[in-house]
Amino acid sequence: MFGLSELAIILIVVAAVVAVRKLPGLTRSAGRSARILKSEARATRDADEPGTPRVIQGETVEREDPGTGSRA
Repeated sequence: MFGLSELAIILIVVAAVVAVRKLPGLTRSAGRSARILKSEARATRDADEPGTPRVIQGETVEREDPGTGSRA
């Protein structure tokens, strides 16, 4: 029947045929991922420039003093 080497060759051919069908989608996905990564890196670099101050909105919270139980 088939030996080990023949089965390996058949599996390689089947994998190549499947890969050829999926290749356009894989390259499209890789290109899209690269564009997203590039834009995120550019946004991070622009946000961290030393010339632009960063303002973080928040609210003041009063803490209780653990020793006396009163508010500080």
